[in-house]
Amino acid sequence: EVQLQASGGGLVQAGGSLRLSCAASGSTFDDYGTLDDYAIAWFRQAPGKDREAVSCISKRYGKTYYLDSVKGRFTVSSDSAKNTMYLQMNSLKPEDAAVYYCALDGYASTYGCYDYNYWGQGTQVTVSS
Repeated sequence: EVQLQASGGGLVQAGGSLRLSCAASGSTFDDYGTLDDYAIAWFRQAPGKDREAVSCISKRYGKTYYLDSVKGRFTVSSDSAKNTMYLQMNSLKPEDAAVYYCALDGYASTYGCYDYNYWGQGTQVTVSS
């Protein structure tokens, strides 16, 4: 079993930065391995819009995806020793405002992020203009 807890959201001015964190816990990591064994992802959902994949990565298969609108501004990383994944967000824009969700154990491809089995509860990012 896996539990994910996202944190680090808040209110920032346009052009500012935030780093979101997602801590993974549960018997899956105690018994089988670390985050490096799974595809990891960040999604977001803004009011009135569908949920969209922001970024995902599979270290096993060497696949990385970033939403076009965040390329060059956002970076996904992970620390397997801490079982924590991160989303570094720079040069934030008002259109980045959303609830951000971390996700684990799905597919990361050139085209997107699919079929994730575990989800965090989300953290709110607000960007003022």
